[in-house]
Amino acid sequence: MEDKINQILVYSLLAAKNVLTIEDVTLLTGLSKSYLYKLTCTKQIPYYRPNGKQIYFDRAEIESWMKQNRVATESEIEQKAATYISTGIMQKGGLK
Repeated sequence: MEDKINQILVYSLLAAKNVLTIEDVTLLTGLSKSYLYKLTCTKQIPYYRPNGKQIYFDRAEIESWMKQNRVATESEIEQKAATYISTGIMQKGGLK
């Protein structure tokens, strides 16, 4: 029970932070610390290094980074296909 309370406290504190440490980002993303270091090393994730040693992350930037490469739902794909077909025919001089 005490572990659950501590976990709730940790997540509550994390929710209030805008500047995150690597440990915070591991909790937020579920990615391992070593993988996050790899992402920073290859400049695939936005981060800050104010003193040249410890790295920090902006919460909004991490959340935006996590939302990259959205995968469309099946209904969205079907809608795009229907729109493409109807506008493609009209542009080619087909049905008016």
